[in-house]
Amino acid sequence: MSDIVTRPETLRIAVAQFNPTVGDVVGNLAKARAARTQAAAQGAELLLLSELFLSGYPPEDLVLKPAFLKACKAAVDQLAADTVDGGPGVIVGFPRQGEKGRHNSVAIIDGGKILALRDKIDLPNYGEFDEKRVFVEGEMPGPVNFRGVRIGVPICEEIWNDLGVCETLAESGAEILLVPNGSPYYRGKLDVRHQVVLRQVVESGLPLVFANQVGGQDELVFDGASFCFNADKTLAFQMEQFQEGLTLTTWHRNTDGWRCAPGAVAEIPQAEEADYRACMLGFRDYVNKNGFKSVVLGLSGGIDSAICAAMAVDALGHERVRTIMLPYHYTSEESFKDAEDCAKALGCHYDIVPISEPVEGFLSSLADMFEGTESGITEENLQSRTRGTILMAVSNKFGSMVVTTGNKSEMSVGYATLYGDMNGGFNPIKDLYKMQVYALSAWRNAHVPVGALGPAGGGVPANILSKAPSAELRPNQTDQDSLPPYPVLDDILECLVEKEMSVDDILARGHDIATVHRVEHLLYLAEYKRRQSAPGVKITKKNFGRDRRYPITNRFRDR
Repeated sequence: MSDIVTRPETLRIAVAQFNPTVGDVVGNLAKARAARTQAAAQGAELLLLSELFLSGYPPEDLVLKPAFLKACKAAVDQLAADTVDGGPGVIVGFPRQGEKGRHNSVAIIDGGKILALRDKIDLPNYGEFDEKRVFVEGEMPGPVNFRGVRIGVPICEEIWNDLGVCETLAESGAEILLVPNGSPYYRGKLDVRHQVVLRQVVESGLPLVFANQVGGQDELVFDGASFCFNADKTLAFQMEQFQEGLTLTTWHRNTDGWRCAPGAVAEIPQAEEADYRACMLGFRDYVNKNGFKSVVLGLSGGIDSAICAAMAVDALGHERVRTIMLPYHYTSEESFKDAEDCAKALGCHYDIVPISEPVEGFLSSLADMFEGTESGITEENLQSRTRGTILMAVSNKFGSMVVTTGNKSEMSVGYATLYGDMNGGFNPIKDLYKMQVYALSAWRNAHVPVGALGPAGGGVPANILSKAPSAELRPNQTDQDSLPPYPVLDDILECLVEKEMSVDDILARGHDIATVHRVEHLLYLAEYKRRQSAPGVKITKKNFGRDRRYPITNRFRDR
């Protein structure tokens, strides 16, 4: 009876969606402490942080290093010691060395000590996840008594599948489910999360808080957008997407259990805006977290380099972006003007470095060996490789990271030159098909994304949006000389890459059989190039890299 009498009627929980850096245990601990200070100032009794917050997520093979695990455990102990002050308790994720192996764990800390540890049971091993490789499964959990309230703490994947973790917690007395997550972005992901959480709310009969990480980590972008559904399936609050933040929630206990009082419901960006902001955030964090002061890219007068320049300026500011036009004999006056107009609109540094002399030098050196052969792709690729060499020289001299600018359509079919236009440290549009590049460019010209450092107007000249795309490696060249129209190509590629459809099913969509066979062949043939490509932001459900791991040596064709 005494337990019932002393149980609280209200509970204030601060939900933090912050941007940790993988490996920066000291910095992540400082962020956790800052979040706790902020939560305390708002009167919170408990702070909920995201999955593996102290290590950053995903830490991958860093957890194989005992010294790293030791540093993470020391950070947990320091954070636990902070709570002796009587302020908010903390739920924080960290990798833990246990008796049976390494665990993806959560510590619930309060009153100067660790009240309980939770080890993740359901370790994802698909797409971008590879947790079974480095972690071992935990045991089915029970609730934790936090100041008289029985809290259930499922960890990320445990609410996505049907292992019964939430139901077990409910059956063993949990009253509120607080879920730390490391859920990366892809187009439409938030709607999927809402459905996942609603299913667990219905099955468990409990309210559930979904706390998600924010920020870029290599190819992945974590978009935050933390939220809560009450037991009656009403949305209690919805945090911003792509932005750090802390939300204080107030909970009241009634005869039906605990209920989160209504809070702010942020407007969630849709379609092109969400993709653009994901690219911008992923690009910004890759550059900043890796310590680059500036970036450099070739500005050709085409749409791919133009949108990459716009994203760079939006992410970093114009003063940290250098663009270089690298003309050859086939560069048109139209391209000169478009590149200059783009740089002026964005306010970034712009240089012109002609490549005629070095290209002719290469051709001269190879003249005897190439005598009697026809000029073709080899000579065209020399132009691209010369441009790549110059950009890398500028990078080496000034410490700027080279931005590579190939879209997913080109990367799919191998229309990119190794050691040429594929040179670079990061590609913000690597997971955008060509038609998506056009759509995002048009959107950016009409809107200024939240958090962007670039100008209104976008910076992609109207002429670039309307002219036929061309690499300008020979006279009067256009991309469609050797490729299907981009709407056709992109649809076939999406069927092959994202949906893994058979050729027969693709033909049923109205595509030409010879075209489908050729695109499929080019897709498989270019695998060796993609293995050597720079990382880029994941936007689709299946990007080249973490999500799609095809063999380079591969004779299968769907005939």
